[in-house]
Amino acid sequence: MANPNIVSAEEWQQPRDDLLKAEKEVTRALDELAARRRRLPMVKFGTYQFDTPTGPKTLDELFDHRDQLAVYQFMDLGPDEYCPGCTKFTQNVTDLQGLAAAGVTWVTVSDMPLAQIEAYKARMGWTLPFVSSHGSSFSSDCGAGDGFMLSIFCRDGTDVYRTYSTTSRGVDRLVFRHNILDLCPYGRQEDWEDSPPGWPQHPTYG
Repeated sequence: MANPNIVSAEEWQQPRDDLLKAEKEVTRALDELAARRRRLPMVKFGTYQFDTPTGPKTLDELFDHRDQLAVYQFMDLGPDEYCPGCTKFTQNVTDLQGLAAAGVTWVTVSDMPLAQIEAYKARMGWTLPFVSSHGSSFSSDCGAGDGFMLSIFCRDGTDVYRTYSTTSRGVDRLVFRHNILDLCPYGRQEDWEDSPPGWPQHPTYG
């Protein structure tokens, strides 16, 4: 297996400093995007009913008395099938108390029936809120369809509005494991990455 070139500390410092400048530029660009995100308008969303372990709940009830709601839509691949990407993302979700303290409730939603969700939660040891939109148009109305998506909602009384949504690499960048691997010399070791010759690589879902 190939390795990065070995150089002296002095030779290492200059390319590291050059990369740091580029990293700072990206950080400032992300700050600018976040500022634009905070200025997005919002669109009123419909009324939906979800199956939960404590009984049916409407979309506004999922806020759990807070004003903001983050929803990850977990793909439904059919009975006894579970998306590996959604599973990886869900394993990554943490510090829901910290979100709650900032006024944000987290809920994972799937078109899978609640019984299938509950069985998978038990198998994976998950305790995060995970509800079913089975039989409703919530997924398609969000634009997720048969895929996955992260949406942010805001509430005014019982009126619910969507303020933001993202999918694909927009969701990918939130995964802790990916962020750490992107700092490591071999990266994620996936075959789509631009890596030097001889670096270990494999299919993303292999």
